[in-house]
Amino acid sequence: MTSTIPTVGQERKAPGRPRNAQADEAILDAVLALMADGQSAAAVSIESVAAKAGVGKATIYRRWPNKEALLIDAVRSMKGPIPEPAGVSVRDDLIALVTANRSSRVQDYGKVTACLLPELMRDEQLRQMHHAVMEPRREVMREILRRGIADGELRPDLNIDLTVLMLSGPGMMHGLFGSATGVSEGELPEALVDALLRGAAA
Repeated sequence: MTSTIPTVGQERKAPGRPRNAQADEAILDAVLALMADGQSAAAVSIESVAAKAGVGKATIYRRWPNKEALLIDAVRSMKGPIPEPAGVSVRDDLIALVTANRSSRVQDYGKVTACLLPELMRDEQLRQMHHAVMEPRREVMREILRRGIADGELRPDLNIDLTVLMLSGPGMMHGLFGSATGVSEGELPEALVDALLRGAAA
């Protein structure tokens, strides 16, 4: 994929033509549904998305300049808004963050990440766009950990980036394998955070 990719979040509507939120949602849902059904990112086409969403290809191209930008916006819509920590305690905030990242929408489209991974490995621009979507979420987690160190809740020598990785990886694996991991969806957030804090707590 060699097309020029715009900055994530860049406005894409045509001059003078208002965006239709319902059409946007239908298009993004169509992308996620196709990938959740097992289509690879490479196999998903603008034509198949248009047919699934019940819109014309021109409707899609008025909003997204290419398929890569459409795929990343679909991932952003799947993840939902970035949670705002309440600031009560590191444990409560991390559980709330992990829970938010395990939204019902993410669970419904658990296979999407698996479909995207090969494309992310091959395409540097697509990988950068995906990073731009995920990095703000990781930064929220880092801020919680930094606050925990400053407040004395967490050990001062804690490796923040490694801890973020340890919190993020299990959620991805659970999204791919579900109950086969031996951990139920309901217990994952608390079990994951409590296991990590046994080594990270001051």
